[in-house]
Amino acid sequence: MPPLLALDQIRLGHGAAPLLDGVDLALGREDRACLVGRNGAGKSTLLKIAAGLVQSDSGARFLQPGAKVAYLTQSPELGTHDTIAAYVATGLPEDRRHEEWRVQAALAPFELDPSRDPSQLSGGEARRAALAQALVDAPDLLLLDEPTNHLDIATIETLETALNEFRGGFVVISHDRAFLTRLTAVTLWLDRGRLRRLESGFGRFEEWSETILDQETVERHKMDRKIEAETKWSREGISARRKRNQGRLRALYAMRDERRAQLDQVGRAEATIAAGPRAATVVIEARHIAKRFGDRTIVSDFSTRIRRGDRVGLVGPNGAGKTTLLNMLIGTLEPDDGYMKLGANLVVQTIDQHRAALDPQRTVADFLTDGAGDQLEVNGVKRHVVGYLRDFLFDGSRAQSPLSSLSGGERGRLLLAKALARPSNLLVLDEPTNDLDLETLDLLEEWLGAYDGTLLLVSHDRDFLDRVVTSTIAFEGDGRVAEYAGGWTDYTRQRPPPAPPERATAPVAKAVTAAAREAGAPVKLNFTQKRDLDRLPAQIERLAAEIAKLETVLADADLYARDPASFQKAIDQLEATRRKLAEAEERWLELAALAESYAR
Repeated sequence: MPPLLALDQIRLGHGAAPLLDGVDLALGREDRACLVGRNGAGKSTLLKIAAGLVQSDSGARFLQPGAKVAYLTQSPELGTHDTIAAYVATGLPEDRRHEEWRVQAALAPFELDPSRDPSQLSGGEARRAALAQALVDAPDLLLLDEPTNHLDIATIETLETALNEFRGGFVVISHDRAFLTRLTAVTLWLDRGRLRRLESGFGRFEEWSETILDQETVERHKMDRKIEAETKWSREGISARRKRNQGRLRALYAMRDERRAQLDQVGRAEATIAAGPRAATVVIEARHIAKRFGDRTIVSDFSTRIRRGDRVGLVGPNGAGKTTLLNMLIGTLEPDDGYMKLGANLVVQTIDQHRAALDPQRTVADFLTDGAGDQLEVNGVKRHVVGYLRDFLFDGSRAQSPLSSLSGGERGRLLLAKALARPSNLLVLDEPTNDLDLETLDLLEEWLGAYDGTLLLVSHDRDFLDRVVTSTIAFEGDGRVAEYAGGWTDYTRQRPPPAPPERATAPVAKAVTAAAREAGAPVKLNFTQKRDLDRLPAQIERLAAEIAKLETVLADADLYARDPASFQKAIDQLEATRRKLAEAEERWLELAALAESYAR
């Protein structure tokens, strides 16, 4: 089957290291691909070329006639539209933008009011609206650039469901390992201008890429030995012969240039976090604290004790109050009720989610050194700014670049570089993983593992939380905040089961039905919906019985001591079955509400 979209020998950028160097890409309706690579490798540019938004220097782009491609930019601009619905409708052809039922159906999973003013949306809400706009016309191919940025975990899971049900192909750029592992079946790796393809999902990427890099190491070793032999020949030949073989020397110089380029392009950060004074054993103590804004309760009766060396993650929906609680815990915001105490000798370093510390007019070097020339002090040692930037995977030539020229990932790396250079014993990171590439996330994980201070981390990256934190503070709605041991996965196993879903889908179903009737679209369940409505009650009954059986098994108080593996297996099965039951109940309620609204 011919591809929907194909790129042939795409080149972009001039000089010794072009951004894209002869890239070939073929995408079909069945492809579910992730595009990975370092920040600055050209991933977003390649996606824009595929979308037809950027012209390459050379090469060809082919799109099958009639094929629909939708593109989600890394920074959605909702423009001057009066409502979210008007913005989402721009994803439809002009002659079909009156089909309001399609707009409402696209918005329904993302829980956005179609009548809201787009200019009043938060970053996460704007991205949800942009996702609805990309999906509204049922494209054949989706090109998604960092779709999970600024989304909370619940919305990321909603997006996962939408993409799993999506009938076309997609390519996604993301740093969220859990998201990529669950969704993708093809991995595209953009590295030093070249694109490699693995016919397997992201779960195999690290093993595959390590194999390729090991092969390159062997090749470089062979090249080094050849350079050594050729250098020896040239030195002896100069003294032995008046005429030299210029062609052979040129080949030697070319090999040296190639080797130098390889060393320049394949770097690895070696930075460490600057250590501050030793803090007290109890860093933060909160007893029964509460915070309200008007009639809304953000935090109610929350207590915690955070000790030196703890790594605490804060999770919850966007707007739940994670940053508010964070500010109370570090003493920059007073609670309305309760008792707060901070330990002695605290030296706090903070990175906020809005990158507020970056003045676009300053240069990279000036920002790092605070205008103090070309040196900065790290762990009591003077470092040249160019060398320190290389530790964080920047080319040394970027030192004099304005901050406005940096990508989102590069800005995140630069803020990390500055924060980690300053002594601290309490590190506060508010969504630090946004825009960072996977390699930088690995390095950040290593740096935090070696940090001997205390960490407070707000993140929606489930895999990163599992790798880094020792406990999780979760916002569970209506001001309820609770702390659990372990990372995200541990939290999902320990948290109370979700309440049975209410019949909240009826208003959406009625609105979609009314708009569909007005547009003359079909107003009855399709074959798949009717089949699901008929079979779901039996499935719900079966899942409920399975849950009861597993709960009986886990009621055995001696099971864990007798057979830890069986205990863990039962816990995992119970969690998965509860999730399936909740999904089945929600689907049945949605279809029942839809059938009822059609019958009226």
